[in-house]
Amino acid sequence: MSFKSRYIMSLKNLFIVTFSLILFQQSFSQRNYEGYNKLGISAGITLFDITTSDFNTRQGEGFIAGFTSRGSFRNNFDLIYGMTFLNTKIGILGYSSEGTTGGFDQQYMNYSISGIQLNFLGSYNIVRHHLSLEFGPILNINGKMKLDSEQYEDYVIDGFETTTATDIEDISKVNFHFMGGITAGIEGLRISGQYQYGVTNVLNKLNDTNSEKDSFKGHSSMLVIALVLYF
Repeated sequence: MSFKSRYIMSLKNLFIVTFSLILFQQSFSQRNYEGYNKLGISAGITLFDITTSDFNTRQGEGFIAGFTSRGSFRNNFDLIYGMTFLNTKIGILGYSSEGTTGGFDQQYMNYSISGIQLNFLGSYNIVRHHLSLEFGPILNINGKMKLDSEQYEDYVIDGFETTTATDIEDISKVNFHFMGGITAGIEGLRISGQYQYGVTNVLNKLNDTNSEKDSFKGHSSMLVIALVLYF
């Protein structure tokens, strides 16, 4: 099965899971006379990096946009779930194959990673509808780490002799993140700040394709600042 087919199947599964969670929460809210369930949209910026000793990286800026739902669960706890679309950026140091690693042609080459996230989070309300702490797992499905400019295709990755900029594009497609963050604002509009750490090895797929090294290891690290509008 091709990656495109697997990607489409994964999207279908994510929508099924999201729909099931909505039914669950609506059912729970109906049994709780103080319950509430709000739908919302979110948009914001990301600061993304990969924590690794294999590459010399530079944090890059990206964006997110998605749909979310927040509903009361029990006492001071809410449940949050939703689907987010994101495009993240990262810079990786490389050098011209015509020079040396210390040559004047060293450049941070920019890469883009597009994907979707499915989250199912818990929220502890410090002040209901105004201030809360949020935490939980996130399923991240992404495409390749695509090089932004063709002019760097033949550049060699810093620290390697033959591995070029395009050789490291095919990273792991499915990863799990753990998120912790805080939201504050009014009932219908909040600002959210969160940190996501990838608990799985985002560079694991390179171990099967790179002839120069077979022990790549790296974990996603992402700061997200977003506005959430509830209806």
